[in-house]
Amino acid sequence: MARLPRICLPGIPQHVIQRGNNRQPSFASDQDMAAYAHWLNKYARRHQVAIHAWVFMTNHVHLLVTPKTRTGVSAMMQSLGRQYVRYFNHTYRRTGTLWEGRYRSSPVEAESYLFICQRYIELNPVRAGMVDDPGEYGWSSYRSNGLGVQANLRTPHPLYLALGKTTGSRCEAYRKLFEDHLDAKTIADIRQATNKGMALGGSRFLKEVERLAGRRAQPGRPGRKPKKKEHAELLL
Repeated sequence: MARLPRICLPGIPQHVIQRGNNRQPSFASDQDMAAYAHWLNKYARRHQVAIHAWVFMTNHVHLLVTPKTRTGVSAMMQSLGRQYVRYFNHTYRRTGTLWEGRYRSSPVEAESYLFICQRYIELNPVRAGMVDDPGEYGWSSYRSNGLGVQANLRTPHPLYLALGKTTGSRCEAYRKLFEDHLDAKTIADIRQATNKGMALGGSRFLKEVERLAGRRAQPGRPGRKPKKKEHAELLL
């Protein structure tokens, strides 16, 4: 079955995931993550993609971004992928692919799911048992969004800026969002949407994305399979 084209609409946030090939490590040191962050920042700016949230795990990356153009995210990820693979292969004297095929992405309804996705992304190290608090993990956007640490990589979404009039008030409001845990269904919905390249949002949002993208943006309902004709019928 042919893959559906990715949905990339200007001004609509996207949740992006890139995994290591066969879930093998894509980062072996803090230096690797710093190099990835540097090139991510470079190509995000070049291709006009705003980055709101991120987490770099050992064998995969999560990003929440908003592109200004239809080709921004794909151009950014292609440039970043080529640059980082060259660096990684040279550093560790290896050859071959590093990433698991194409990156995966999902358009996100900002009003309903922006902060939910940011929490999902920044809580990855907690769910993985690496830390007890997201602020303890250095390679995510939580320290910037929740603690006010300056990060050149980050461009706050307008909804984040609306949380308060000062950096301190916005950080405080943002931290309060983490007092409630993400339920299992929400986590499953985010994963399904991203893995299948579908949109994440309410029914009106899904229909609008489908209209703008010109393709299905939500899982299709399984239809009834046509009955097989009896052998006798085929002879008539």
